[in-house]
Amino acid sequence: MLSQDEVQSAADAVLDAEETRSQIGLLSLRHPDMTLDDAYAVQTAQIGRKLAAGRKIIGWKIGLTSKVMQQALGIDTPDSGVLYDDMVFETGNTIPAGRFIQPRIEAEIAFVMKAPLDGDVTRAEVLAATDYVAPSLEILDTRILRQDPQTGQTRRIVDTVSDNAANAGIVLGREHHAPKAFDLRWTGAILRRNGAVEATGLGAAVLDDPVTGLVWLARRMSQYGQRIEAGQVVLSGSFIAPIECPPGTGIEADFGPFGSVAVNFT
Repeated sequence: MLSQDEVQSAADAVLDAEETRSQIGLLSLRHPDMTLDDAYAVQTAQIGRKLAAGRKIIGWKIGLTSKVMQQALGIDTPDSGVLYDDMVFETGNTIPAGRFIQPRIEAEIAFVMKAPLDGDVTRAEVLAATDYVAPSLEILDTRILRQDPQTGQTRRIVDTVSDNAANAGIVLGREHHAPKAFDLRWTGAILRRNGAVEATGLGAAVLDDPVTGLVWLARRMSQYGQRIEAGQVVLSGSFIAPIECPPGTGIEADFGPFGSVAVNFT
């Protein structure tokens, strides 16, 4: 269990890394006994500093929802992070060089809420609280090293959670759909990088149903005195592996009749 001073120090280090576009070492090496509760405390400690700087919380992201990603980290649970207003990009936008450290892209289904979700909710309650769903891309970044150069140790879930679940940006498509208009398990995308197909996937890769992600998130947040609010965006989890986006990358995600979303990196 980390002390409050250790939690605040870790939070400050992550935020400073974000501001300077640099990376810090693995928190899991610095604090070998760090728990998931500690990691969420580090994430939460960042909220106050960001709000004080004028940012606003606009929603939440769910990550590590696929079995492949969970097995890679040796875990059996998703994670979550906070979405802020300065993370939003319009589809077709170009991200300027230097905006991120090591950007990657994931394709997801975004939920926009019309009512709050709090605690032990059901799938039906999630759908009833959803205003609309939309195609989206999540931009990932890493303020904490992916791998320690000395020991070879890779990031653990406490590092990822402390790093705001690696979230850095969201790109929302223009198409809005009623939450029951599509079978979200069969809703997916063909993702192209610079015109070539890089990945394909279906919503079922997200806990068998993207709606299940929001059920998990509402329950997880209630443990920490938080809830999903009306008007907030929730990224339900990626159904593809992360795609590296070095300078000069153009990304297009074709969701078929569900819509499309694109972003470029200079």
